[in-house]
Amino acid sequence: MRDKKLWLLLLLDAFIINANYIIALLLRFEMQLPQFYVEVYTKEVLIITAIKIIAFILFKLYSAIWRYASVNELLNILGAVLLSNLLSTLYLLGTASTLPRSIYPIVLILDTILIGGIRLVPKIIRAKEVGSKLDANLKRTLIVGAGESGLMVLRELKKHPELGNVTIAFVDDDPAKYKRTIDGVQVAGNRNDIPELTKKLKIDEIIVAMPSAKNEDQKKILDICSRTSTKVRIVPGVYEMIDDKIELKDIRDIEIDDLLGRDEIKLNTSELSEFINGKVVLVTGGGGSIGSELCRQVVKYNPKQLLILDIYENTTYDIQNEIRREYPELDMRVFIESVRDRQRLDAIFSEYRPQIIFHAAAHKHVPLMEGSPESAVKNNVFGTLNVVLEADHYDVEKFVLISTDKAVNPTNIMGATKRICEMIIQSFNRISKTDYVAVRFGNVLGSHGSVIPLFLNQINKGGPVTVTDERIIRYFMSIPEATQLVLQAGAIAKGGEIFVLDMGEPVKIIDLAEKLIRLHGHEPYKEIDIEIIGLRPGEKLFEELLLNMDLVDKTEYERIFVEKPTIIDFHELEAKLVPLMDSTKTNDRDKIVEELRKIVPTFDNYVP
Repeated sequence: MRDKKLWLLLLLDAFIINANYIIALLLRFEMQLPQFYVEVYTKEVLIITAIKIIAFILFKLYSAIWRYASVNELLNILGAVLLSNLLSTLYLLGTASTLPRSIYPIVLILDTILIGGIRLVPKIIRAKEVGSKLDANLKRTLIVGAGESGLMVLRELKKHPELGNVTIAFVDDDPAKYKRTIDGVQVAGNRNDIPELTKKLKIDEIIVAMPSAKNEDQKKILDICSRTSTKVRIVPGVYEMIDDKIELKDIRDIEIDDLLGRDEIKLNTSELSEFINGKVVLVTGGGGSIGSELCRQVVKYNPKQLLILDIYENTTYDIQNEIRREYPELDMRVFIESVRDRQRLDAIFSEYRPQIIFHAAAHKHVPLMEGSPESAVKNNVFGTLNVVLEADHYDVEKFVLISTDKAVNPTNIMGATKRICEMIIQSFNRISKTDYVAVRFGNVLGSHGSVIPLFLNQINKGGPVTVTDERIIRYFMSIPEATQLVLQAGAIAKGGEIFVLDMGEPVKIIDLAEKLIRLHGHEPYKEIDIEIIGLRPGEKLFEELLLNMDLVDKTEYERIFVEKPTIIDFHELEAKLVPLMDSTKTNDRDKIVEELRKIVPTFDNYVP
């Protein structure tokens, strides 16, 4: 079918090429066609046709899809017409043709109009079809950003009428663009006009097309968009795209990272390369949210070997396949094992001799650990102790514990166990050649079981969205943010430190729920309800402030702080761990809580 259309177009061009010379002669001689000049031109008809068709081929006039024609295609038409007429005119003049020279500019004009015109017919027809479909069934779209990215989004939407998007207007903060049109679409205002324009123009969807804008600036725009209860999609930042081209698949739904408004972290890559390059790196809990992202970050700095250890095979299998696909030459070993099994750990350490350990293996869900305190203690406390002892025995260079803000003045069993982990590494650092450090941060976005995936799932199902308490606030950080800062902290660690990551401003959870509902095109409490279900067992209303400047010191990195050291004697701590281990054998919850309190004095506000 396509070949038939191309041949038809070629024959039509051949007809137009020759008809234009006849029309030019008619115009030159006031509609009286001299037979003499017809005979002169007839002798050259094949050569002239061949010259022009070859020029058209060189300018790809037979390979373009003309219903999607843009400025580039129009320039190609102009170039092809100019070149073909120049060559054919030179040929006719070179052969001492007696054709009147006055017809050459007429032919040029006719070629431009007719050769270009027949190619623009499909685009005109398509534009009319799209325009005729502008009804209630189509999504009326507002594009934020009238630059190159906005134009690419507009053209992508025009290429795919089957999606039912019709771009109604642009908004842009550049006053010079106000009321101007871009590819037929007007710039109707600036970012502050979004709520009014959305209502006035009956907008169904907003697409934010500002990939080069700073994250803080995008956050401000999304805050404005969230007041409209209109579905919002976004073009990702330039660092997320493979190249500068925007395709339909690049336009995605809003993610919670977009609402944080924090700019990309700038790492000291040379320092990280020196830290990891050529080393054997072990990531425990490597199949989890944090662990798997640590694996992704570590492999960028060319480790000698990556060891991944996790008890859960499904996610571990996923990260194994992903890394093998992206880094086929990497030496990687995967172990489905538990950190509770000291014997298996010893066998792995003995054979592979890791030099750097990122210890992310832990039970982390607060309500679940309230119901299973024995598992929390066995896995978090004594699993960590097993890895710490193996690291010391096999002269590991650096051990980095992934900790949590819930270890600060803990009100739940999970937090208390993680505080003990911090105490273990701080105390053991004083008696070992290995540098033991901890990195403490708050909630990570998108981790397994975290609140954001829960909210999104509830929104997609039509609600209700469940919030434990309307007063509850949390600190948030994206998984890549957290893991990159973990690597940087590990690189600068000297041993014994507890690094604290700057989590930014706390977020009120109910405000976050309302904003996510609006950005997905719904009205909170009307279309999707928000239900207050009460605090879960062990859950804090307010997380501790991570950056109490009386308790932490600055580092050379603005997002990384270090808690002032606490002197902890390992042998004294070890003596307290013995009865804690004994308490897990009796399944006596009260006894476990009692022993935890003895080790963590700030664990006083716990109510069984």
